[in-house]
Amino acid sequence: MGLDRYKFENYVKEIFFDSDTKIALLSGAPFDDPTKWFLSNDQIKQGAADVNAVAGGKRLLFHSLFTPLQPGWMEEVDRVIEVVKPTSWKGYTIGDPLSPQTTKYPFRLDDEKVMYPFYEKVVRSGITNICIHKGLLPKDYETSIPGGAWKYATVDDVPKAAKDWPQINFVIYHSALQPFQENTNDALPNSKRAAISSGSRDLAAIPAKHGVSNVFADIGTSFAVSATSNPRFCAAMMGSLIKGLGHDHIFWGTDSVWYGSPQWQIEAFRRLEIPEDMQKKHGFCSVGCGRRARKGRDPRYNGARHYHLDLHAAANELPMDGIFED
Repeated sequence: MGLDRYKFENYVKEIFFDSDTKIALLSGAPFDDPTKWFLSNDQIKQGAADVNAVAGGKRLLFHSLFTPLQPGWMEEVDRVIEVVKPTSWKGYTIGDPLSPQTTKYPFRLDDEKVMYPFYEKVVRSGITNICIHKGLLPKDYETSIPGGAWKYATVDDVPKAAKDWPQINFVIYHSALQPFQENTNDALPNSKRAAISSGSRDLAAIPAKHGVSNVFADIGTSFAVSATSNPRFCAAMMGSLIKGLGHDHIFWGTDSVWYGSPQWQIEAFRRLEIPEDMQKKHGFCSVGCGRRARKGRDPRYNGARHYHLDLHAAANELPMDGIFED
């Protein structure tokens, strides 16, 4: 593994040539030390522009990062709205995702003093898709992350924010999954587990409990790690998310190129079936997610609809662009 894996040429190769992916979304991650960011907001925009220039069309959408409580963060929001004009926003409530033990700026989505002025700007700008990293804590999160900062990675701040701001779409990345859970029941409804829940189960329960329809789940990494390590857990997680949020509120994601070409995840998803005993006991869909895809209910198309992409036009245009390979 080296930096060449993450450079422009390999990104284009693994995403667009080595997989069935046609349109992707470029993201990033903010740290407490701005010099350690993978890409700045301007670099993320430039990366998308470079890919789209090669393609001669829209192949790559992009996030801009927002960092509540960091010095100058709201000024950067104003600049991004005016100059960068991203497809959507990306934030990490835990603060620094690679150093949660020393994170300086965790925040809650329902903090009226900190976040609501940001939401006002978001609504006025029309860039109302807010993607939030949740979950993916280390196995020893309760002891390794001091001061209870790990709680910022849970979804208990989502309901109030979603209810107060129905104009905004809250897309929870990784489906708030807490990994390292081997018991399939941790992903199922009505689990009696005393410790912190799977996160994805709590996320799935939000619409029914709080009467909101603007909460979404992105399955990047959560599907990848569970499909390979515990397929039954994966099926339970997907069943809970689909039942609680609805087919049209699940977004496909792979977190590639971290994991190389996303094709292996695409193939695994096509083969995913929810076991019959889970269907009967928990009321999950009677056919697997792979079969749903053939009936036009594939979560991989939800993002395209959500970002207002014309799939019929794309079907005609993409085979003729600069990236296409027969």
